[in-house]
Amino acid sequence: MLDAETVLGGIRRYPDAEAPNLFAVDAADRLVLDTVAERDAELVDRTIAVINDRYGALTLGVAARHGITGIRVHQDSVTGELALARNAADAGLTGVFSNHDLGEDLLDGVDVVLMQLPRSLAELTEIAETIARFAAPEVQVYAGGRDKHMTPAMNAVLGGSFESVSAGRGRQKARVLSASRPIRPSALSYPVSEFIGDIDLTVLAHGAVFVGAKLDIGTRFLGSFAARMKPDASVVVDLGCGTGILACLLARTHDTARVMATDRSAAAVASARATASANGVVIDVFRDDAMATLPSSSVDLVVCNPPFHEGASLHTGSAEKLFAAAGRVLRPGGEMWTVYNTHLGYRQALSNAVGPTEVAGKNKKFTVTRSVR
Repeated sequence: MLDAETVLGGIRRYPDAEAPNLFAVDAADRLVLDTVAERDAELVDRTIAVINDRYGALTLGVAARHGITGIRVHQDSVTGELALARNAADAGLTGVFSNHDLGEDLLDGVDVVLMQLPRSLAELTEIAETIARFAAPEVQVYAGGRDKHMTPAMNAVLGGSFESVSAGRGRQKARVLSASRPIRPSALSYPVSEFIGDIDLTVLAHGAVFVGAKLDIGTRFLGSFAARMKPDASVVVDLGCGTGILACLLARTHDTARVMATDRSAAAVASARATASANGVVIDVFRDDAMATLPSSSVDLVVCNPPFHEGASLHTGSAEKLFAAAGRVLRPGGEMWTVYNTHLGYRQALSNAVGPTEVAGKNKKFTVTRSVR
């Protein structure tokens, strides 16, 4: 059996950004693993699912400690999947797990769930309802998080899907919530739907998507420039598409173009597909790590409302990665239109990664820029 501490010590975040303030394994991961080991001595006989394992600590940790295979894993982020695969290969644990969407295929017959608590109550609600609907009646859920990101509302959310919810003793500013005795829901709450009248779109959103089915103010500002964005573009990409609002707007203003929407989040991709379908809009939606699967010099227009956080940490690495990706996939003369909080000052980074960048618009909070390859 492998040494679990050696396995955990070798886990990396790559291909996500790596920096001194960004961690691949945290105290919550270790506390979940310890709690499960203390409470279930026969873990090798259980059917196990792992949810929200960021880079593989829960999956590879439980496999190394208990000699377990056949672990079913759901990670919303494709970069998390890539990191888990690389970390498993480095640890000699390739083949101990399989990847699944959040649903019956992941949870049918599962009696132990290990997970990292999401910060979003909406995401937690969708996960809890899905476990309660599809897992075994005797399922035990162990959900870990850092104290600073946990709220009493999380207990209430879990209490809506499980008869028994309890909080374990804290350690190193982390804690594990345990849940059992699932309450089978008659219907799932997600995706939610909302009609946004001023842009004439019905938006659908799964729980993990930023701002849900609403239109965030940065996307609204960027979308107001849609008709000005390279009118002759034949290939358009909404990079980091979320619910697919920008892609749908661009499909209307660029009706002869092939419009693609891509995001690293499985929930975002499912939401964008549902939004396009609800509005009768034809777009290609796919999950990818910063357009890695698109050929170089193959796109005419990229639009992007980039993130400025890595999980709970303020970090611009993800945005810079998206800018570099746009510089790679854009054809000469192609354009990237970007919206960002003005204080972030991304104009120089965009000039360096894409090409000459001008300010196309600015309001009290946001700046929209146009970069030309």
